[in-house]
Amino acid sequence: MIKGSVLRDAIISGANVIENKKRSVDELNIFPVPDGDTGTNMSMTMTAGRKELMQMGDDETVATVSAKAASALLRGARGNSGVITSLLFRGFSKGLKDKEEADGAALATALTQGVEAAYKAVMKPTEGTILTVARVAAERGRVAASFNNDANYVWDEICAAAEDALETTPDLLPVLKRAGVVDAGGQGLCLIFRGMQSVFRDGIIAAAETENAAAQGDVDSFNKTVAQFDEVINFTYCTEFIVEKENTNDPAKLRAYLESIGDCVVVVDDEEIIKVHVHTNQPGDAITKGLTYGSLISNKIENMRKQHENAGAGAPKKLERVDPVEGEVGFVAVAAGDGLVSLFHDLGCENVVSGGQTMNPSTEDILEAVQATAASTVFVLPNNKNIIMAAEQAVPLADRRVIVLPTKTIPQGLTAMLTFDADAGADENATEMFKAAERVSTGQVTYAARNSEFNDKKIKEGEMLGLINGKLTFTEKSRNKAILKLAKHMIDRGTSFITLIYGAEVTDDEAEETRRLIETKIAKNVEVTLVNGGQPVYYYILSVE
Repeated sequence: MIKGSVLRDAIISGANVIENKKRSVDELNIFPVPDGDTGTNMSMTMTAGRKELMQMGDDETVATVSAKAASALLRGARGNSGVITSLLFRGFSKGLKDKEEADGAALATALTQGVEAAYKAVMKPTEGTILTVARVAAERGRVAASFNNDANYVWDEICAAAEDALETTPDLLPVLKRAGVVDAGGQGLCLIFRGMQSVFRDGIIAAAETENAAAQGDVDSFNKTVAQFDEVINFTYCTEFIVEKENTNDPAKLRAYLESIGDCVVVVDDEEIIKVHVHTNQPGDAITKGLTYGSLISNKIENMRKQHENAGAGAPKKLERVDPVEGEVGFVAVAAGDGLVSLFHDLGCENVVSGGQTMNPSTEDILEAVQATAASTVFVLPNNKNIIMAAEQAVPLADRRVIVLPTKTIPQGLTAMLTFDADAGADENATEMFKAAERVSTGQVTYAARNSEFNDKKIKEGEMLGLINGKLTFTEKSRNKAILKLAKHMIDRGTSFITLIYGAEVTDDEAEETRRLIETKIAKNVEVTLVNGGQPVYYYILSVE
């Protein structure tokens, strides 16, 4: 029988394992677009549960432990993979309700309830993903419990079944087979299960390691060196990134280049990685140069001027709950980039959650914004397909009505806001706003975050990518060529409205020239509205209606 303290330690162990291995899971992602990678999202979700469980004593029941874990994981869930992970553990909570200890049958039943919840939460469940891995594991767990109800035996079978199912994912998803990888979410789940098994079977909590700790160099020294620059703002963007070395290029040349485009340069390298800090107005150029030395492990870009303004104004870090005003309608959007945040505010969004591609906010982040909106009905616009599920999990947690409009892009969110009719009811608005959003075509120009092969085309890391409605359409050598090519693909005689949103790494002059070229060469009869979105990741976002 599994006691509450053992289940607590097992979930902590599972969180440690996925945190240690998150990068290897991230690397299984086959789509080359920069994103909130699977391993990172699952790790951050599990870490939210670990934080809560580490405060619990040894005398709790499995019901109490599982309930605490389920609540923390739900609120901390990020990205689709994180939400599905949280739903699996919510099943544990329901399956172990009122139980002091758990046998094998209870564990299998709990996992089964989690699988059922996860399948229901996904609009179009796809086999060959984490869902398949969890389902097969639960099925074998139930069978095993019918033969031997020992908890360790059943969990061993669950782990083995999950890994067997993981190996079948390429056969179920051709895109995985072409890339020669297994499903990233399924791999992450197997790691969590094995981490739990270490406690169930051997009583050992997997150690929490800083992944690639040996490759981090003297982190304390790096941070102390960086700290001295905190008050110096000659350039706008504080840019930090880590590159895993893949060649023998001299990092001194990287340092020299960074000093030519910014200041406050710190470059720390060892045999495996290069860690960089620079203040610059061209963060994308800094990262692109770094990519010539190897693969990007992590990156962070912050607008120091905006941070300084917020700090001076005493901007609160945490949104405070306000009482809902009966009959009032409010809006919460997810967006990144000062220009886009201001635009959503101007259109009527009381609160804008910082997030988007590569920065998936948690359910708790979205819930906090909802609770800080003084309305009895709050519309939430996720504006990214990997944030929709996290937003939906906030619905039952809020103390007011929440309507999630499943907007997948920034242009869809902007159009939805423009469609809102204050004289119509909430349900009617929900229908009309989403209909309007669906009529919008979204084009995006970004860079390839990794070497990849997509639709039989080899893609090199750093190449420009043109996406239409989320689908990779072509690659190009420069972002200027890419945005013009994208416009040619999207604009036709039926086009009425065009909005060009440019990101943090595009200058005003470059954006204005791009707008002029689109108007004069491609959309001769349609005016192009230019917006400084200031967004990261995407050099350009093109909205066509």
